[in-house]
Amino acid sequence: MHTLQNATGGTVHFHIESEQEDDGRWIVEVPEIPGVLTYGENAEDAMAKAEVLALRVLAERI
Repeated sequence: MHTLQNATGGTVHFHIESEQEDDGRWIVEVPEIPGVLTYGENAEDAMAKAEVLALRVLAERI
C-alpha cells in the first residue's frame, strides 16, 4: 500500500504495481484508479509519474 498526503493534509492510500519491461523501461500502474499507468527510465521515475497522475485523476473526480 502506498500513501500520499494531499494538499489539505489528508492522506490517500492505494496499491502500486511495477514491472520492468523487456526494453528496460519500468511500467507502474495503480489498479484502483483506472487510467493511471506510467512508464519511466527507472522504477523511481515511473513511480513519481504515477503518483502525480493518480493525484491529478483524483482531483478531477472531485
